[in-house]
Amino acid sequence: MSNVDLVTTRHVPTETVVPEVVSPRRAAVEDHAVTEALAILSESVRDIVETHRVCGGLDWLDNRPPHVIADALARMDAVQAGVVFRLLDKERALSVFEELEPVDQQQILQGLREKSFRDLVEAMDPDDRARMLHEAPAKVAKKVLAGLSPRERRMTATLLGYPEGSVGLYMTPEVVALPDNLTVAQALGCVRAKGANAETVYTLPVVDRGRRLTGIVELRELVLHSPDAMVSELVVTEPPFVRATDAAEKAARLMSSTNLINLVVVDSEDRVVGLLTIDDAMEVLEAADSEDVAKQAGSAPWEGHYMAAKVFQLARYRALWLMLLLFAATLTVSVTDMFATTLEQAASLALFIPLLIGAGGNAGAQAATACVRALAVGEVRVSDLFKVIWRECRVGLVLGSMLAAAGLLIGTVFVGPKIAIVVAITLVVICGWAATIGGTMPLLAKKFRIDPAVVSAPMVTTLVDATGLIIYFTTAKLVLRI
Repeated sequence: MSNVDLVTTRHVPTETVVPEVVSPRRAAVEDHAVTEALAILSESVRDIVETHRVCGGLDWLDNRPPHVIADALARMDAVQAGVVFRLLDKERALSVFEELEPVDQQQILQGLREKSFRDLVEAMDPDDRARMLHEAPAKVAKKVLAGLSPRERRMTATLLGYPEGSVGLYMTPEVVALPDNLTVAQALGCVRAKGANAETVYTLPVVDRGRRLTGIVELRELVLHSPDAMVSELVVTEPPFVRATDAAEKAARLMSSTNLINLVVVDSEDRVVGLLTIDDAMEVLEAADSEDVAKQAGSAPWEGHYMAAKVFQLARYRALWLMLLLFAATLTVSVTDMFATTLEQAASLALFIPLLIGAGGNAGAQAATACVRALAVGEVRVSDLFKVIWRECRVGLVLGSMLAAAGLLIGTVFVGPKIAIVVAITLVVICGWAATIGGTMPLLAKKFRIDPAVVSAPMVTTLVDATGLIIYFTTAKLVLRI
């Protein structure tokens, strides 16, 4: 990527760019890159393509919120995104940069000059910086850490020391912790003195002399109470908290269930080390849900923006699962081959194979999806295995009975009552079986420490297809006596 920085004059009455003194060839390349990049930003700046006016692009950037600009940058390739990013002023650039995913942040950093690079990473919040570096190549991480001030480097290194996926990587270490022996007036003075360096001051941990958590107090309570009141009188004792080594997703789910905007994070000795803020918790949940959705669809999750991902990249993420499912589907072929004689004696049975395996697969997928979701939000535990089996079995039998009524009618119209009875009985059994399997597999996966999403819809559907055919042909042999 080019390390060229465009030096622009913001808010000038002309429609020109004040460039560096560069060669005509380099200037032509830069002008083309600016035009191409800005054209992608929005339909509203199409005139830039025609007139090569950069000020039109600056107006577009000035009048869009950071998250919109970040989304536009994520859709571009690395060179285009770098060119457009360098058109932002310093303060706005930081806001946009923090809205980007770590993989996109790395691409932007690689295109910045040394000073811009250092200024940007220095201004980032420590938790955002740590997450970016955790996923960055060692060369990039080393360069970032080398350019930080001692204070920022120390905080970032501390966060990077926590395990992957832990709360420690997502928490902000910049916390205003209040001693428990202060008055309200003293506490507010402490907030004013230290709050500028903190990411949030709405939730204030209260600690003893050893910095161990004794409770929390909201800034609102300090503002509304008498200056002479003691903080200890306003403290909420035994607040929800997590340890820095706990799973970030677990902490985010706790915040969601308790309606917290900040969650206190402590170390193994109950000393306050940070806060998990609501925006970071939402990022954790979004990432976890995206990963679960990808796995439930039989695909590996990818990093970055969907629109910026290459076709081969997306295909590579999906190919492995499709290959595994293809081999698993050979079970269905084997079962069909085993009952070839049965099919020869009642060829009309073949007409309903797609209907039956489709109904069973869908019933199993529905149960698996519901169970994975219930596990994720804490509504179901592994200890509920037998309750879930009994519950899903009954749900499947009820669904199967409903479908059997329709299957009996359809079968009678097309092939006569005998085959219709086989189809109806099979629908009841196969739906009960599929729902039971779909509800059971995620819980068993959780018990053996396998991601429940991995063994969800596609795997359940493939398994139910094979076993469903066994149920179908066995029922046919018993009912038709063939």
